[in-house]
Amino acid sequence: MRPDTNKTINMRYVGHSAQRGFAIVAAIFLVVVLAALGAFMLTFSTVQHITSAQDIQGTRAYQAARTGIEWGAYQVLINSSCPSPASLTPGGTQAGFSVTVQCAPFGPYTEGGNTVNMYQITSTASQGTLGSATYVERQLQATIGK
Repeated sequence: MRPDTNKTINMRYVGHSAQRGFAIVAAIFLVVVLAALGAFMLTFSTVQHITSAQDIQGTRAYQAARTGIEWGAYQVLINSSCPSPASLTPGGTQAGFSVTVQCAPFGPYTEGGNTVNMYQITSTASQGTLGSATYVERQLQATIGK
């Protein structure tokens, strides 16, 4: 009687057939994990760029509001007037910002025989639409005596 060689061959591969497809499952899992990591990194990078741009716009708004304070101080100290409210359209890096300057006189106060008139200047710089993600606003106040 001759031994059946087909049974021996089939018996060798019975253990391997149970592991068939394991590599494809591991590869798919690895691809999914790497895709999720890539999506997270892309989202993180985008948020970082948007935050940086908003920080720059906030600095520009601050400088535009400061321009309004300086303009109001000039009006009070040099022109002896307190314009309220006044709208400015600055140029340069503050272009595109809307600046509103308000001036409120109060006093006069007497100190050491001198009479001092006081002025509170409020400057508000804004850009964009209120409620949108790109809206930025800064407000500064200064008190000046003359």
